[in-house]
Amino acid sequence: MVERQKHAITGAAPDVETSSDGYARRFSGPVGEWFLGVQERACLDLVRPWRGGRVLDVGGGHAQVAVPLAREGYAVTVLGSTPACRERLDRATGRAGVEVAFETGSVVELPYADASFDVVVSFRLLAHVVGWRRLVGELCRVARHAVVVDYAPLASANVLTPLLFHVKKNVEKNTRHYLTFLEHDVRAAFRSAGYRVTGRVDEFLVPMVVHRAVGRPGWSARAEDVARRLGLTRLLGSPVILRAELGS
Repeated sequence: MVERQKHAITGAAPDVETSSDGYARRFSGPVGEWFLGVQERACLDLVRPWRGGRVLDVGGGHAQVAVPLAREGYAVTVLGSTPACRERLDRATGRAGVEVAFETGSVVELPYADASFDVVVSFRLLAHVVGWRRLVGELCRVARHAVVVDYAPLASANVLTPLLFHVKKNVEKNTRHYLTFLEHDVRAAFRSAGYRVTGRVDEFLVPMVVHRAVGRPGWSARAEDVARRLGLTRLLGSPVILRAELGS
């Protein structure tokens, strides 16, 4: 983890911002829809072995993965820090015609017994929790089979974040500080919880702020396809979506 970005923590309710309408605007328009499509396909592929199972989405009031999972037949529960975190989720599930349970509680000290869910997912959260290792342990504790998270790797354009943050904010308007991670550290946190990494998807080589600035999803898709074919995304892509399963 990069300690110089320690101000990423947002207090006891780190998912309130990502559950807001303001945050959702970062994914509005054709490019934003393309971002979410890439994320959705990756998430569904990684959880496919447990199709139809019980899924806990920690901090998932943004509805980015809860709705696609419910649409595919998973029994989804979203855990949010406050009742306000369900507002976007309720609208999204209503439009999609799916049911997702919502419960309120701590998203860093999960209010569930061990192995309560087949799979636990958490998107847009790890990067905003300074005590992220403890969070990983909690995600693993309440999962029966697997955990899926996303994170921003240091080995990517994120290494330039401290220098380019103000440029990024000018384009995205509501950018927050966030933690970046070394893959070794993330894998070690899962190993400490008795989990091993079994799946990984690197989403984008080109920084998301560049895709937003260009504003052409067709160009973005072609550029990322070339990068993936050349093997560059696997080396320097971000965000990373990681799946870890119980077992040595």
